[in-house]
Amino acid sequence: MKLGDKIRYLREMEGSVRGLGRAMTQGELVKAIAAEMDQKLSQSYLSQIESGARPHLTNTTRLLLAKFFKVHPGFLVEDPEGYSAELISDLRGQEDKLDLWLVAGAEKFRKDTELRRALLAISKHEDSRGSLLLLECVLETPKLAERLMEVLRPGPVAKARVPKGEGPGAPRVVEKKGGTR
Repeated sequence: MKLGDKIRYLREMEGSVRGLGRAMTQGELVKAIAAEMDQKLSQSYLSQIESGARPHLTNTTRLLLAKFFKVHPGFLVEDPEGYSAELISDLRGQEDKLDLWLVAGAEKFRKDTELRRALLAISKHEDSRGSLLLLECVLETPKLAERLMEVLRPGPVAKARVPKGEGPGAPRVVEKKGGTR
């Protein structure tokens, strides 16, 4: 995993932990470090790290960020291609990539708070791949998704569906309890 991806991921998680409902911005991170750690880190330096222009951190910066994010300093290095710090299968590496992809998707859809929250919940789950495979099973079981929605989120919840037998370009039909619109 690239160092910039790790920092972006940590900003996303920190924003979530702090109840922001979004990733901390680089500016917010710099201000929080100054306020909480009594240390300075420039936003431009952080931007260079995240963009990949600076693939390595100084030891001082690595220790500062590790202390702020409460991670081991060894996490804040760029991993060599195919390298895994733990004795884990390639599946764990794929899981990390999936989690980063989900976090990036959540950031893209930040205005849709329900979707964003759902994507982040999956990314934080210990087995996000398994969660998505379970969702596939739920969706492939006739009427199970609708029944689960009625039980888990009762009330007039609008749900969009694609008519059966039509492809991705098919017109969407929005149903509400009590009729179709």
